[in-house]
Amino acid sequence: MKEDIEKLKQAGSIAKETVAYARSITKKGMPLLQIAEDIEEFIRKKGAQPAFPVNLSINEIAAHATPIYNDEQTAHGLLKIDIGVHLDGWAADTALSLDLENNQENQNLIDAAEAGLKAALKITKLNLSLSKLGGAIEQAIKEKKVQPIINLSGHSIEHYNLHAGFSIPNIETPTNEILEEGIYAIEPFTTTGSGTVKEGKPSTIYHLQAENAVRDPFARELLKYIQETYHTLPFCARWLVKSHGSRSVIALKRLEDAGNLHHYTQLVESSGKPVAQAEHTIIISKKETIITTAQ
Repeated sequence: MKEDIEKLKQAGSIAKETVAYARSITKKGMPLLQIAEDIEEFIRKKGAQPAFPVNLSINEIAAHATPIYNDEQTAHGLLKIDIGVHLDGWAADTALSLDLENNQENQNLIDAAEAGLKAALKITKLNLSLSKLGGAIEQAIKEKKVQPIINLSGHSIEHYNLHAGFSIPNIETPTNEILEEGIYAIEPFTTTGSGTVKEGKPSTIYHLQAENAVRDPFARELLKYIQETYHTLPFCARWLVKSHGSRSVIALKRLEDAGNLHHYTQLVESSGKPVAQAEHTIIISKKETIITTAQ
């Protein structure tokens, strides 16, 4: 386990550097495809791998947006940059939000998300009540006169599993659950809207969920590549277009239809209002609480 902890810390350290890099390069009008690919290449040059495709979610899109292989969209509005880094399946998950419009409402949403995260990290420890943790996040956000998104939450992380089944609420909830030893991502989302998200368009982000037989030889080849390269971590269509060509898009659809892949949808604020996000990864043990991605 000591070796695993070191990999988690190293992944977190690289994630910190990646956040600083993302802040330095991202400008209004810059192609989203260039931002994503530059960030992902930065991670690889540091000796790690992206734990998932860089998410670049604009305004009312809260999460699960990444550029397609021929994307022409450019950066604008309230941009969330969600970044994952892994070393041998041990991951760090972090996020930042940027106001590219010099808009006070956008900045207030960013400040509220960061305040919610700060309030959570201040009290996070072994055996802390999830109700108390969610309440601290909610209170800090509402003090900024905005709303937390109630149906998005933080999550536990395990080896090659970013969302390991344990949720950390961003509001006070009636639960007796507590924080046990483990790895967690805490990620408040804020909005001036209704405070919920709904499913939007397909994201072209997938993860492997089964290994069912498929007839098409190329789809079988692609399935084997996904198994060996990404295991159960999320990946995206543009990565496969780069490695296997544009026919990967059709093969992915065949693998999805066969039940092998889960295809994430974009998550959109229900009333169409902008969303901000902040996130850090922590390790909780009997001895200490480590924030692996903190600046």
